[in-house]
This record gives sequence, structure tokens and C-alpha cells, in this order.
Amino acid sequence: MKPAASIDLSIVVPLYNEERNVVPLFDELTSALRHTGQAYELILVDDGSTDQTFSRLIAVQSSDPHVRVIRFTRNFGQTAAFAAGFFHARGAFVVTLDGDLQNDPADISRLLAYVGNFDVVCGWRKDRKDSYLTRHLPSVAANYLIGVVSGIRIHDIGCSLKVFRADIVKRLKLRPGTHRYLPVLASALGARITEVAVNHRPRQFGESKYGLSRTFGVIVDLVRLRRMMRDAADPAGDVPVLYEIATILEQTPQT
Repeated sequence: MKPAASIDLSIVVPLYNEERNVVPLFDELTSALRHTGQAYELILVDDGSTDQTFSRLIAVQSSDPHVRVIRFTRNFGQTAAFAAGFFHARGAFVVTLDGDLQNDPADISRLLAYVGNFDVVCGWRKDRKDSYLTRHLPSVAANYLIGVVSGIRIHDIGCSLKVFRADIVKRLKLRPGTHRYLPVLASALGARITEVAVNHRPRQFGESKYGLSRTFGVIVDLVRLRRMMRDAADPAGDVPVLYEIATILEQTPQT
């Protein structure tokens, strides 16, 4: 593994009760990232899981020096998991995706092809594989409204598969629930944003953590979205403590 200073990609993945997905996710990510030819690290964040997620993470981390594991003291939510990953990321670019295997790691290289011209590259689940009435249709409405309010018009702001320039995403001051607006918040820092159609797969194991309640939350957030953008980009602004770390597992990079 290359020294920390020469890492190209930091892959940040939040996990909450995803015990059956840990090993196949690791295998798919490893295969996909080796094909990119980039030096990488996997930052797998256990957001207070109560199943065997952490024990599975211990196993993959001990087998591969690319893997770094962050374990929270309890469940703090996805914004906190992303924030911890961003803080600890050492790569020039940060890739985010969900840990439920619905995002396809093979699409990472497709997004990376655009980073020369853009600061944020968003995945677009053009052919979604989940419920039309409870997930897809509300998402279409939410994306449209977010675009109207923010001026950032992309089809699928909720897709977790994204690539960010690290010096952009590390400057964002996140607050609870703001992970779903990362491209919009980054635009307040002048980020250039595009989107690329990506594969979306049905969930195989575990249960979705989201439903209609998240869509209702987005509607409430629209009232304060402009302020959220200003706060996220304010270098003098305060930010609440989002998480507590119980354990960090990593191997010392070799020079």
C-alpha cells in the first residue's frame, strides 16, 4: 500500500446492521478499485450496529491494509457516518456509497472519468429497483423541489454513489440530516457538479432504513435549505458534535 500522502481515492461507506452485506461489499469494492489503477483506502463506518456487522468488519480489515474501520459508540445516523469518513479521508477524491449493495461498485470508474472537469460527480439511479409509490415517485418530487429552491437541478440527489474532490467536501460543515444535500451544499463553495447514470440493484439482504418519512423530512427542509447552504459553507460557523468514536481499526501504511 502506498503512503497516506499518495492515496488517490478514499471510499467512505456507512453501515448500520448490514452483517450479510459486509463481505460481498468488500469483495466487489476491491475488485472494482483494483481495475481503476488508483491508490485507494476503504473507510467503513459502523454506525452503532447491533448485529454482527462489526465482527465482519474486523475480519475484512485484518485481511487487507487498504481497509480502515471506524466504529461509533451508538447509532448517530448517516450524516455523522459520512462526516467521520470525510474527516479521516486521506485521498485526493472521496467516493461515497451505501453499504446495502444497491449501489454498484463497478460504476465508480464511470464517475471517476468526469473528475477532471467537475468537483462533484453524482450517480443517477435512472432505472430504480425499489418501490415506485413509496420510494421512486416521492424522490422525483423531492428532487424537483430541491432543484427549484437551490438552483442545483439534478435528477437523483439521494443517490449515495458520488465522487467529491476532497478539498471541497472536507470544508463542508454538516449538521444532522444534511448528507442528502451534499451536492447542493458543495455548490455554495462554488463546486462544479454533474451527474452520470448508474446501475441500481434490488436489496438482497437486510432491510431498508428509509421510507416515506424521509421524503416528508425533505419537504420540511426546503424551507431552510438556503440557510443550510450558507451555514455549510461558512468558515466561521460552528458545527455540532455529530458522533463519538469507540474504535478505529487500521494498519500502518508502508512506505
